[in-house]
Order: sequence, then structure tokens, then C-alpha cells
Amino acid sequence: MKNILLINGPNLNLLGKRDVEIYGNKTLSDVEDILVKFINEKDLKNKFQIKSYQSNHEGDLIDFIQANSKDSHAIIINPGGLTTVGFSLLDALIDTKLLCVEVHISNIHEREEFRRNSIFPNYCKYQIAGKGVEGYRLALEKIINGD
Repeated sequence: MKNILLINGPNLNLLGKRDVEIYGNKTLSDVEDILVKFINEKDLKNKFQIKSYQSNHEGDLIDFIQANSKDSHAIIINPGGLTTVGFSLLDALIDTKLLCVEVHISNIHEREEFRRNSIFPNYCKYQIAGKGVEGYRLALEKIINGD
């Protein structure tokens, strides 16, 4: 069985409480449940499992990636507050050579200027933005379908 790493960066621990008008009322636990349900519905529970991690600290995210990428198939990442500045995190993703999908709950391209220039499309095969927490399921679907 291969892991699909679900990585969430700074401030996403407050999902469901923080700016619900922008981010909605679903929590990270809800996101994990959505992904596990999708895997079960596709009868892939013997092939893939979700391994989740969230931190407000870039180094901790890097440590998680380095410790878990060997036994993993792909990565879904919402870099949160590191979207425009997390170069060390980006390097950790590149070093894995895994399929990576970047997810943003809000549409970063239609928000404040400082949120618009993600550094992660330089490596991530896809970026899904503005689809709410449904973006995580769309990312998983792309991974499973091998898009």
C-alpha cells in the first residue's frame, strides 16, 4: 500500500474557524474524511492510504516530507502561508520526485496581490484553486486517475 501525503501549511489548523466566508466551515478532519471516503468508494483502500500532516512551521513540514516520501505515491499540498515564500519546502517536494498537486481553498488569483504568485507551480503538476475543500478531492482524483 502506498501513501498519498496530505500536507497543510501554516494557519490551516484553523480551517473551519478562520475566515469562514473565504475558507468555509469544513475542518482538516473533514478534508481527511472526504479523501478516505473517495478512496473507499473507488475500492482503492488496499492500494492507497492518506497520511496527513499539518504544521505552522516550515521545517516540520520538510521533516515530514523527508521521513515519509520514500513509501509514498504522491503529495497533495496546501502550502498556506508559505505559498509565495516556502522555497525550502519547495526544494523538499522537488527532492521527492513524486507527483504533487497544489491545492488552495480560495482562488488565490483573485485575492490580494501578495497571495497570487505561488512558487509551487514550478514543480507541482497541477494547481487547484478556488474550489473550496472540494479541491482536495479533485487533487486526489487527478492522482488516482494518473492525469
